[in-house]
Amino acid sequence: MTCHNCHIEMVKAGFYGKNRIQRFKCKKCGRRLSEPQQKPFGADVRLPREKVQMILHCLVEGNSIRGTARLCDVEKRTVLNLLVRAGETCKQALEMKLANVHVKDLELDEIWTFFRKKQRRFIPTEGRQVGDAYTFIALERTSKLVVAWHLGKRNGSNTDEFIEKIRKATAPTRFDVSTDAFPTYDSAIQWALFDRANHSQVVKIFENRQENRESYSPPKFVCVQKDTISGSPDLNRASTSHVERKNGTLRQWCRRLTRLTYAFSKKWENLEAALALHFWFYNFCRVHGTLRVTPAMEAGIVDHVWTLSELIA
Repeated sequence: MTCHNCHIEMVKAGFYGKNRIQRFKCKKCGRRLSEPQQKPFGADVRLPREKVQMILHCLVEGNSIRGTARLCDVEKRTVLNLLVRAGETCKQALEMKLANVHVKDLELDEIWTFFRKKQRRFIPTEGRQVGDAYTFIALERTSKLVVAWHLGKRNGSNTDEFIEKIRKATAPTRFDVSTDAFPTYDSAIQWALFDRANHSQVVKIFENRQENRESYSPPKFVCVQKDTISGSPDLNRASTSHVERKNGTLRQWCRRLTRLTYAFSKKWENLEAALALHFWFYNFCRVHGTLRVTPAMEAGIVDHVWTLSELIA
């Protein structure tokens, strides 16, 4: 280490603190300096690395913001600031790692939540994002990898952006795509994935339950209808069950999407950051119960299970 005043090499002068940080001393001017420490996320985060890791671990395990603040003995604002920083880092890491991924069967679906208030209480002067919010998810069936995701309204423009993200993330090879009956998928896939996607539509039919409409349990399943939309998909393999199961995982592991709670998002950037953190943790850190490895390892993107400390660094 070089002295800032004398510009000569300093010598070691012992350690200090419980983390035993190395200190250095200048023989000429007597100034003492400590070894520079890497900040979490490369930003001005003054919490210890272990505390930052504990906060993020609580968030990815499905805890709320206030619950995380109580468990980690920090302020709520501190948890929100770390969430936004981690979300931005995860979003960049996902865009960088999920590129030219070879896929065979993609399943697309949308999961509902709301931002600030539910749609029936929406006032036009409050902004276009208030009300219903949908998370579009593209899941690769074999590796269980979330290839792409997008947060927005359930309309044509957001569907186009979502399909464009799939094109950027996948390799230019032929693969099958299974969707539900949402009509904007047809034109979006034919426009953005015309050279690589065999599109099939899967519609699950349930019985029409007239009595007890307020019941929270789902109606009885009747049958499933599969149709070819474009290309030559294998209808025997067409399904959306795996991505619908991923929706259940998302609701359990991301507190903001848990139903019948007060943990809904009041800021759009916080909701987007929470989703980015969840999808990064799901792809790279969480060992899948069936695969016994992470989805990213199964897809051949990485060779080991990532940890939250690697994200912080």
